[in-house]
Amino acid sequence: MKKVIEIQNIKRNFQVGDETVHALRGVSFNINEGEFVTIMGTSGSGKSTLLNIVGGIDTADSGSVTVAGEVMQGMNDRQLTEYRRKHLGYVFQAYNLIGN
Repeated sequence: MKKVIEIQNIKRNFQVGDETVHALRGVSFNINEGEFVTIMGTSGSGKSTLLNIVGGIDTADSGSVTVAGEVMQGMNDRQLTEYRRKHLGYVFQAYNLIGN
């Protein structure tokens, strides 16, 4: 099967005061063409962080994300906008607008 999304060793940390919060600790998986996937977990487990990284809204501290053969690391704002236009559809829980 053709890989549509490839997530390799994604890590994302946030600094909250003096504490480092490890939102994603080396997440890896593939989604193949035609598959339906659910991301489930408790509050604070990194679901939204992961989706924001795949959507180009946030960036990972390390690891790689490839969607439809396009590697996201190093994309500039214009390239990310084109990537989202071609490959993504989001339904947000809250209103989110991406600035220019």
